[in-house]
Amino acid sequence: MSDRQKTRARPNPRRAFAQTYGEVLAAGIERRSVLKGLLAIAGSSVAMPFIGGEAKAAEVSTLRFNELKRVRDREDHWPEGYGRQILVRWGDALFADSPAFDVAKLDGKAAERQFGYNNDFTYYMPLTFGSDSSDHGLMIVSHEYATPFLMFPGLTDEDYREKLTDDQIRAIMASVGLSIFEVRKAGDKWEVVLDGKLNRRIHMGTEMAISGPAAGDDRLKTKADPAGKTVFGTISNCNGGITPWGTMLSGEEGSMDVFAGDFKTLANQELVERQGWDEEDNDIYGVGRIEPRFRFEEEPNEWMRFDWVVEIDPLDPTARPVKRTALGRFTHEGAQCAVAADGRVVVFMGDDDDFEYLYRFVSRDPWNPNDRAANRDLLDNGTLSVAKFSSDGTMQWLPLVAGEGALTAEAGFKRQADVVLNTRGAADLLGATPMDAPEGFVVHPKTGKLYVAMTENEDRLAAGEGEEREQVNPANPRGPNPHGHLLELVPPGGAEKPDFAAESFRWDVFVLCGNPAEAGEGAMFHPATSENGWFTDPDNLSVDLDGRLWVATDGPPPAGIADALFVMDTEGEGRALPKLFYVAPVGSECCSPTFTPDGKTVFVSIQHPGELRFDDDEDATSIADAGTNWPDFKDGLPARPALIVLSRNDKETLGS
Repeated sequence: MSDRQKTRARPNPRRAFAQTYGEVLAAGIERRSVLKGLLAIAGSSVAMPFIGGEAKAAEVSTLRFNELKRVRDREDHWPEGYGRQILVRWGDALFADSPAFDVAKLDGKAAERQFGYNNDFTYYMPLTFGSDSSDHGLMIVSHEYATPFLMFPGLTDEDYREKLTDDQIRAIMASVGLSIFEVRKAGDKWEVVLDGKLNRRIHMGTEMAISGPAAGDDRLKTKADPAGKTVFGTISNCNGGITPWGTMLSGEEGSMDVFAGDFKTLANQELVERQGWDEEDNDIYGVGRIEPRFRFEEEPNEWMRFDWVVEIDPLDPTARPVKRTALGRFTHEGAQCAVAADGRVVVFMGDDDDFEYLYRFVSRDPWNPNDRAANRDLLDNGTLSVAKFSSDGTMQWLPLVAGEGALTAEAGFKRQADVVLNTRGAADLLGATPMDAPEGFVVHPKTGKLYVAMTENEDRLAAGEGEEREQVNPANPRGPNPHGHLLELVPPGGAEKPDFAAESFRWDVFVLCGNPAEAGEGAMFHPATSENGWFTDPDNLSVDLDGRLWVATDGPPPAGIADALFVMDTEGEGRALPKLFYVAPVGSECCSPTFTPDGKTVFVSIQHPGELRFDDDEDATSIADAGTNWPDFKDGLPARPALIVLSRNDKETLGS
C-alpha cells in the first residue's frame, strides 16, 4: 500500500528509539535465535563491523550478483549481467479486440479490455496448471487503487473530484480489480497472449457471490440484493495468495476510500470507528456521483460488503468470484496459504494498519488434491484465529469463535457472523498483540518457517507511555518504529512436516530495519551488510528456487531513498544479509516478485511511479509535477504502472 493511502502521524525527530539493543535483550529477546545468531557471527572468524562491504559479503552470502548502488532516479536500475523487459503497462491490450491506450479518450468500456492501474499482487501460474512450465503461464495481477490526478491531464489533487468526467470515473472503476492473462516466452522476450482463452478482467462492476457465516446477514442486505448474497465489484485489491487447488485469494484493503457521504449517519458507530473511517479520505474516485450504492445515505449497508478476501478461479473465466466471509473482515494485505500436516488448508493474513493484528484461518476439512471441484467451498468452514506473542519466544493462535471465551452474546457475538463482521473488535477482546502494520506473509517451502513483514509504525510508544496497546511489545520492540521489521514464525513439526494448524508457534525477530550506521535507529542486519544493502519499510515477501528471501519495500522515510527489491539468505552464514537487487523509479514501489519454476525469471509489479516529486520527496499533485513519467518518457503522457521481467543474460538461475 502506498503511503498516500495511509494516514499516519509523523514521528517526533527529537525522540530517539525507546530501546537500545541492550534494553531489547534485557526484555527477553536474548533467548531467541536471531539475535544470538548474529551476535555469534559478530564474534566468529567471519566477524566484521557494521557496515560491511560487497567483498566481505561475498564470503558468506550465496548471492553472486554485483550489488547495486543506492540511487534515486526517474528511471529504474537492475544488476549488471541482467536484462529488464517491460511486459505490460497500464492501458495495454489484454485481448485481441482491446482498443489502443489513449488517456484522452479512456472510458469504462475501453479500460475493461486493458491492463489495470497500480498493479500489486503478482503471480506466475504455469500452464498447464500443476506443471513446471517456465515459458508459458498465466499472470494473475491485482490493481490496488487509482490516483486520478496522476492518470488524467489537467487534474490536481485539489480539484480532481469536481473535474472528473463520468467517463473518467467509469475508467477508474474498470482500472482497479484484477487482470488475468496468458503470457508466453518467444525467444528472449515475453509477450501477452492476446487470444488467450483464460484472459479476464475483474473490476468494480463484476458480479460476485457472498458466502460463509455472514452471507444473508441483515447487515449485508441492500435494495439491489435483499438476500445479502450477491455484490457487484471488488475494491482496493492489495496483495493475496494462491490456494493449493489453484484459485487466487485477493485481499480487499480500505473500502473507506471509495464511499461518499456522511458516515456518521450509519448504524453502529462503534464498528464504523473501529473499521477506521476518515472523512478526509472518503470518495477518492467520485464513484458515488454515478453509482448511488456508494453513497452512505443511499445504501447504508453497502460498505459492509467490502474488505473481505475474494476467491477467484483464474482457470475458469466463467466462474463467479466469491467473497469468503469466514476469513474475517479487516484491511487485508494478503492471504498466504499453506497445508497443515493433516491436509487442512491454512490461510495467513495481516491487517495492514497500525496496531492491528495477524490472523490465521484453518479449514475444517482437508483439501482434496485429486478433485479440484471438491475444494470449491472449502474456505467457508473452519476456525479463524488471531496471534498473541509472548516474550519467551512463543506465540499462540487464539480462536475467534462466537460463544467461546470472551466472545459472548452479551459482548455482541451471538453468532459467527458477528465475529467476522467485527473481526477487529473480537480480536481486541481476546487480547491479541497489536502489530506494526503487518503486510506480506510468505511460507518458506524448504524450512517450513513463515516470514511476515511489519512495514512500520511511527505511532508506537515506549513502555509506560500512552495506552498499553500502543506501547512496545515483544514482537514490536521499537517505539516509534518508522523503519519496520521482519518476523520469523516457526510451527512445530520441523522442516519435513510443519504443522501450520498448531495452536502454538515459536517466533523470532529476523531483522530490524533501518540504517545500521545510525545507532539511534536500532537496526539489526547481518554484520556484513553493505551501505547499499540495508532497507526500511518491508512489504511483499517471496522465496526463490534456492530458498532465498526477496523483500520489496514500500515508502522508506529517509529522504532520497527509492523503493527497491532486496534478497538475502535465511539460513547459513549469510542469514539476514540483504543485497540490493533492483531500484524502482522515483515515487513507486516494486511489488510481489514471482518466479518461473526454473528460477530463471522473476516478474515484478511497479506500482504508482511518479507519486512523489523528484526534487523534494513531497507528494506529487498532478502529472505536471510527478517525479517521473516512466516507462514511456513521453511529454504529456503520464507515468504508467507496469509489470516488468528480470532475468540473467546468460540464462542461468537468478541470484546465483
